[in-house]
Formats: sequence, C-alpha cells, structure tokens
Amino acid sequence: MVRMTKMPLNLTSMELPALVSDWWDEINESTKWQDGIFYTLCAAYALVSSVALIQLVRIELRVPEYGWTTQKVFHLMNFIVNGVRAIVFGFHRQVFVLYPKVLTYMLLDLPGLLFFSTYTLLVLFWAEIYHQQARSLPTDKLRIFYVSINAVIYFIQVCVWVYLWIDDNSVVDFIGKIFIAVVSFIAALGFLLYGGRLFFMLRRFPIESKGRRKKLHEVGSVTAICFTCFLIRCFVVVLSAFDADASLDVLDHPVLNLIYYTLVEILPSALVLYILRKLPPKRVSAQYHPIR
Repeated sequence: MVRMTKMPLNLTSMELPALVSDWWDEINESTKWQDGIFYTLCAAYALVSSVALIQLVRIELRVPEYGWTTQKVFHLMNFIVNGVRAIVFGFHRQVFVLYPKVLTYMLLDLPGLLFFSTYTLLVLFWAEIYHQQARSLPTDKLRIFYVSINAVIYFIQVCVWVYLWIDDNSVVDFIGKIFIAVVSFIAALGFLLYGGRLFFMLRRFPIESKGRRKKLHEVGSVTAICFTCFLIRCFVVVLSAFDADASLDVLDHPVLNLIYYTLVEILPSALVLYILRKLPPKRVSAQYHPIR
C-alpha cells in the first residue's frame, strides 16, 4: 500500500521557491528523468519527420511531373531537420559528452540552421508572390539573395566551429551564441515583413470565396507561429549566452531542453505542417512553380 504524505498547505514565501528549486534539481540530476525527457523529444521529432515524409510522398504522387517545387523542398527539409534532431536526442548520452565539446555544439546547432533555411523558404515563396502580384517585379534576385544569405550564415558558423575546435574559447562560444540569436531575429523579421505584407495584400481583395479566406487564415497563422518561435529562440539563446544555468548544450538540463525545443521547433513544425497539409491541384496553378 502506498502511504500518502501530507504536504503543508501553509508554505511561506521562502519555502515555496526552495521546494520548486529542489524539484527542478531532482529531475535534472536524475538519470531516469534525463533519459525519459530526451527519448520523448526523440519520439516527437521522429513523428514530425514521418508526417513531413508522408506529405512529401503524397505531393509527389499528386504532381510528379513538375520536379522539385518549393513545396516539395520544404517538406523534404522538414523531414531531414526533424530526423536529425530525433537521432541526436535518441543518442543524447553520447552526444552531450563528446570531446572536443565543439562536436556537441555542431550536432545541436546544425539542425537549428537547417530549420532556419527550411522555414525561410516560406518567406522566399511569399516574397515572390508579393513582388509578382503587388509590384509586378521579377523574382530571380530574391532566390539569389536567399541562397547568398544562407551561404554567408553557414560560412560564419563553420568558422566559429573551426575556431572552437582549435581553441575552446569562452569568448568565441559567446559570439557563436549571439550569432545564432541574430540569425533567429533575422528570420523573425523576415516573417513579420513578408508574411505581414502578403496578409494585408490579401485583405485588400474582396474575401468572397472560401479559398481566399483559407489563404488569408493560412498566411496569418503561419506568420504568427514562425515569428513567435524564432523570437523565443532568439531570447533563450541570448539568455544562455549570459547565464550558464540556462545552457541547452548540457545533459543535466533536460527540462529546459524539453520546453525550449517543444516551443521553438516541434510545436511550430507540427502546426505549420497541419496548416499547409492541403495538396496542390493536379493541374499546376500560377503560384505553384518548380525551383529553377
């Protein structure tokens, strides 16, 4: 028989924070809790990755003749990003104790950069629609700009990793975290700028058809979700740069990792994949075009 222990209801203002702190430390230091939380993250990422792959296959079966469209590339990258995350957290005990420590940074930061590239594809797609429909401007330079921005970001990140490999310097580690925060802030601004522009452009048209209302809701919802998740990522990464207790690249912060990755990747990915679940029409439309 399990004996229930009565909890005192008259906790003082000093006792309650201490109780919460003890609970937090007990979970973080428990091997069972660490394994349970990180395996939960692994399962969640694997599920999202599977959904993205299934959707990619469905789209390919619907429009196989149009090659790699933006929509197909988006779902493929979602499958890769979430699949890599699932593998990393599935082998968390090996990942978090790698030496040199820069290997752990690489395995945790690289999927984050891929996540940036994946979701800024939506910004690129919306920018192309906005420039074509609202301003009747060519869109070729937008793709060059997207590729260039990503190339610069990956180059800088690789330089940071190489330097940390040679000299595990706390200052360079700090700079690397601030760089990730800046990249996240840029992504948030991109969604706010072009998601907002496209949203207000659609609102100017009379919303008579069900399809138009759905498109307006789709753009508004995805913009809000992605802007929020990248802003949270920016804030948490900056916080971790200044406060070691908020670090995400250590094994004994499983609760913080669970909250962070759920809010900035798992939940946003699941919601966006659900919102964008509609298959393209069998006959190609003006807005559904392959990547050249």
